[in-house]
Amino acid sequence: MDFEIIPLVISLIPATLITLLAFYFFKLHTTNEERRRRFLLHRENQKQSFPLRLQAYERIALFLERISPGKLLTRVAPIAEEAKSYESLLTHTIDQEFEHNLTQQIYVSDECWNTVIAAKNATKGLIRKSALKEDVDSADKMREVILTEIIEKGAPSDVALAFIKEEISDLF
Repeated sequence: MDFEIIPLVISLIPATLITLLAFYFFKLHTTNEERRRRFLLHRENQKQSFPLRLQAYERIALFLERISPGKLLTRVAPIAEEAKSYESLLTHTIDQEFEHNLTQQIYVSDECWNTVIAAKNATKGLIRKSALKEDVDSADKMREVILTEIIEKGAPSDVALAFIKEEISDLF
């Protein structure tokens, strides 16, 4: 009886090896097929989302241009002579512009969006700091102080625009 089991075991070894080999190749094939499907799906999604991402960068660039102090002061004229009311009007305008473009953050990197927020906050800080200066007693004087500041140091939005241009160049 022992002699009958040995040939059976010997004949089962190749069958077991072939089964394991077939299972391995089947698993390898299904894994590769899954990766290929994911790649094709990812590529299709990128085709559809790429134009949306570019539009988001365009909208953010437009936002940064619109809140650039030089352009903001040209576009938003003071409605009163007081510097405090003009400061309030400018910061409110920046906040409205920002809220209008808030959804663009889902299409850009976190670093890019944080740079945009920093530019917005720095611009508002520049306006508030200018309004608090002792020699600023009117909206026109405040405009003069802000323009002098951006001529000397540059606009806060310039850094964010440069970052956006760099990030867009990485997309291509």
